Amino acid sequence: MKILISNDDGILATGLSVLADISRSFADVTVVAPDREQSATSSSLTLTRPLRPVKLEDGKYQVDGTPTDCVLLALGALLQEKPEFVFSGINHGPNMGEDVLYSGTVAAAMEGLSLGIPGIAVSLATFDPAILETQRDWIERLLKRIVASEPRPNTLLNINIPNRPGDQIKGIKVTKLGQRVYSDSITKSKDPWGRETLWIGGGNVAWSGPDDCDFRAIEDGYISVTPLQFDLTDYELMKEVDSWRLGA
Repeated sequence: MKILISNDDGILATGLSVLADISRSFADVTVVAPDREQSATSSSLTLTRPLRPVKLEDGKYQVDGTPTDCVLLALGALLQEKPEFVFSGINHGPNMGEDVLYSGTVAAAMEGLSLGIPGIAVSLATFDPAILETQRDWIERLLKRIVASEPRPNTLLNINIPNRPGDQIKGIKVTKLGQRVYSDSITKSKDPWGRETLWIGGGNVAWSGPDDCDFRAIEDGYISVTPLQFDLTDYELMKEVDSWRLGA
């Protein structure tokens, strides 16, 4: 089995190394990742300049672009054979609720999906990846189970791991997306010339959702697995809009 691995935290990220190391226990792995931090880049592509993949001594490729760039270049130019899966992560920080719309981690897996390859995005619900060493057994067993299954077309699995040692993880739950609310996420400041600037980020994050959402699973000490569809069409709303008969 061949697996392509990317991320949005960059080629030097601990989570990327852990995911690649675990995956090598059951697959032939190729790593193609950004040369720097690319969090919250979503599915953006670099279209205004050329990209330069660099093959490192350990066989990994670093790319001066986004996670989506990395997967697109890997599948279109760098790999000799098509992989069976695209793995993305392990992200330093959670990707739950609306985060999946902004996440470069999820976007990398989604890019593989758009090209017909099943995707898995893995994130850790803390920004300190040191705890991953205690969680290796859980991650390996879950990934092996996923690749041994028959993946559904046009669906990726978004995995979030709780911030607790592996021996304190209670199990795995299949979940839906929760809801994330930022407060005070815009910070006002001034540049050296006294002009007002605005920073996006920071502030406080509040999570909510039903008992079967990703946030609740993580809060209760479970690994969250959320199936995400590539097709965002609201089919029920299609019926209502069609009833408007705007073209009549």
